Amino acid sequence: MAAFDRILSGIPEMDKAFDNIRLGDNVVWRVSDLSQFRLFMEPCVEQAIKDKRNIIYFRFASHEPLIEDRPEVKTVTIPLSHRFETFTVDIHNVIEKEGFDAFYVFDCLSELQTAWATDLMMGNFFKVTCPFLFILDTVAFFPIIRGRHSSDAINKILNTTQLFIDVYSDNRNIYVRPEKVWNRNSDTMFLPHTYEPDTGKFQPILDGVKSSRFYQTLGLAQRSSEEQFQDSWDRFFNRTKILHESEADITEECSRMCNIMMTRDEKMREMVKRNFTPEDYFAVRDHMIGTGMIGGKSCGMLLARAIIRNREPDIADYLEPHDSFYVGSDLYYTYIVDNGLWDLRIKQRTDEGYFALAQEFADKIMEGEFSAIMREQFMRIIKYYGQDPYIIRSSSILEDGFGNAFAGKYESVFCVNRGSLEERLVEFENAIKTVYASSMSLSALDYRKRRGLDKRDEQMALLIQRVSGSYYGSYYMPCAAGVGYSYSPYRVMKDSDPTAGMLRLVMGLGTSAVDRTEGSYPRIVNLDRPERSSYSSSADKHKFSQGKAEVINMSSHTLEKLSYEALEKDIPVYLGNVLLEHDYEAESRLREMGRPRQIRFISCKGLVENKQLMEQMKRMLRCIQDEYDYPVDTEFTINISDNGDYSVDLLQCRPLQIQKTSSGTVIPEGIEEEKILLESRGSSMGLSKASELDIVVFVDPVRYYNMPYKDKPAVARLIGKLNWHFRDQCKHMMLIVPGRVGTTSPELGVPTSFADISAFEIICETEESRAGYNPELSYGSHIFQDLVEAEILYTAVFNNSKTLHFHPEKLESCPDLTGEFTEEQDLKDIVHVYDVSGRGCKVYNDIADEHLVITC
Repeated sequence: MAAFDRILSGIPEMDKAFDNIRLGDNVVWRVSDLSQFRLFMEPCVEQAIKDKRNIIYFRFASHEPLIEDRPEVKTVTIPLSHRFETFTVDIHNVIEKEGFDAFYVFDCLSELQTAWATDLMMGNFFKVTCPFLFILDTVAFFPIIRGRHSSDAINKILNTTQLFIDVYSDNRNIYVRPEKVWNRNSDTMFLPHTYEPDTGKFQPILDGVKSSRFYQTLGLAQRSSEEQFQDSWDRFFNRTKILHESEADITEECSRMCNIMMTRDEKMREMVKRNFTPEDYFAVRDHMIGTGMIGGKSCGMLLARAIIRNREPDIADYLEPHDSFYVGSDLYYTYIVDNGLWDLRIKQRTDEGYFALAQEFADKIMEGEFSAIMREQFMRIIKYYGQDPYIIRSSSILEDGFGNAFAGKYESVFCVNRGSLEERLVEFENAIKTVYASSMSLSALDYRKRRGLDKRDEQMALLIQRVSGSYYGSYYMPCAAGVGYSYSPYRVMKDSDPTAGMLRLVMGLGTSAVDRTEGSYPRIVNLDRPERSSYSSSADKHKFSQGKAEVINMSSHTLEKLSYEALEKDIPVYLGNVLLEHDYEAESRLREMGRPRQIRFISCKGLVENKQLMEQMKRMLRCIQDEYDYPVDTEFTINISDNGDYSVDLLQCRPLQIQKTSSGTVIPEGIEEEKILLESRGSSMGLSKASELDIVVFVDPVRYYNMPYKDKPAVARLIGKLNWHFRDQCKHMMLIVPGRVGTTSPELGVPTSFADISAFEIICETEESRAGYNPELSYGSHIFQDLVEAEILYTAVFNNSKTLHFHPEKLESCPDLTGEFTEEQDLKDIVHVYDVSGRGCKVYNDIADEHLVITC
């Protein structure tokens, strides 16, 4: 049959009144109860059976079946869960399989509220399903219950469907009035009609008596104007708040608020329900745009604050009150649907499109537009923050949960918040689009796929936080920031207690504490002995100090990394005394040379010497860990006033992905020295294990050093190519590189991303004095977190007593496969891909004894 061909409904007079239902029509019946829907659906099904149509009934709701079991009707049960994308794709797959000219009956759309807690997603479901049915020339019946949905949700359905029909009844009549009949019209089509199911009579109401009865029935069915504009989500929260104010027991309602708004992680849910008060839930809702989950990052931050308040109330007094906002996860899908990107999203979810279509999808996200309603709500946040800077951070549903940190996988965008109101709105919207688009980054996709999450719904909620800090001239920054761990699996000092926790502390914005960048050596603080340093001399402390602080330049509207010398004129004396330390050895030498002057460097010395602050940080991390029953990873800022008062702003908290420290495999005795490729003590981090290696990728340090600066990223690209070539071949691989892996600065090492090295089992950084390369085990950086989560063994080769043996020349006798991956001779001279599979190359790593041996 052809598109728009007439079909029979089983009610001939209705066919005449509406000029027939046509192929391609989606027919929505708004009813007071489902018995009204059955009055029209049953004759339609009987007629479809008579006409030998392919009839499919989608069963997903808890109400009684709308169609009884019969051989002529295929009943397809689709589990209704919170996973909007999974549910929608499952239904689309069935529709695609059934093909053209099918006849569909859906369970009641209003039931979707039970799983999704909001009208918004019901509208989104219809908006992406209706056009798919339309292009396949199907006919589909959808019931919806009157009075349960906001006018916004109904309008989304009304604007998408071909027929929207209202059904009413009193004790005498069944009334029908179409609100929309697409591409058809007549003088009486949109009048109210009466329907007599027993006789099939279907007539327009033309006399005054019946008309008055209809309008009386219509009036009784209407809701108040306020209710008509409220989503079911808002009605639930408003009703719960009224109950609480009347001192009613709302334990059940609090549980539901947690389940629909905070988290889907069962362990996180238990902790939230233990620690949250009703006021905590209401405060989240009051600062939320849209509906759905606030995401893992937001939930973790709020939960940690509640734990501290409940367990350590004296520390809570030192926490900055947060003024965060949340963009609900439902708006991510709504943005995709409203911008016509759903089909591309579904194609990208397939195995074929997962990586291939990601960039196109990301580009389309950046080109999309937000609705007028959304822009109005964004404007409310912008006005709230005035002209203070803020940051828009990812807070996806799977992020920061147990087992899935997603560290550094998604973007966070600083907004300077200056300029005209329209310019600030554009900045806000672009930041949201950037975070949304980052869900399609190669690192994020690879991470999800490796952890078996590529088929899971990954809705992106957002956490919007005012940047904690102060103005210093034209610059804005917190006094200090960093990451804190309740447990340190890597011992910076031999006698440090890992259970005391540790901090990675920097001056300025905390980005320097989580990213490996040139000149960024954060202060590592072991909380059992916070004042101690692993460096004994002032020269070493200075050499491995924080070279630059990251700040927001409010004049140029940019992030900048500046040396202390560039900031010095704007930094008050008291703050310099807190954050800086003298290099007394350098000052002494200058005095001897007759050029006396102060030499100071960033060390956060005054902070780590503040016994009360350090003890509070230790207790804070410990109390959160005790509640989590698991080590935690936090981000924070510290601000200090000239009278010594301070405040801590807890920005993030998540379970720490640590590697276990059981001794595991014991290194066998009697290994012959000539078989050892690498042996070291005290310079490795990772699980104790013994395994064989198949591939060793070695980057020649001297030749890499001599390579033109602009060409060095080609080495990273080749390593990435190798990584992706071998990732699904179950090969055990080791990477040996000069300097730092994952740096953004080629002069410090090879500028790979984690996606370039994710398939390697061992990462080895080497010191090379001839070229000036130095390894840095950046505990707390995003790439470090990636190595920990992926259970990749990290080791470093130093030119000191820690390295007992290192003989990379042993690899030269192995087959070199580099020529299979590049034809450029320069790259073949620098990067070597050694096939060691025939050499019995074994890895032994004993964490308890901090002893690593690799034989080849």
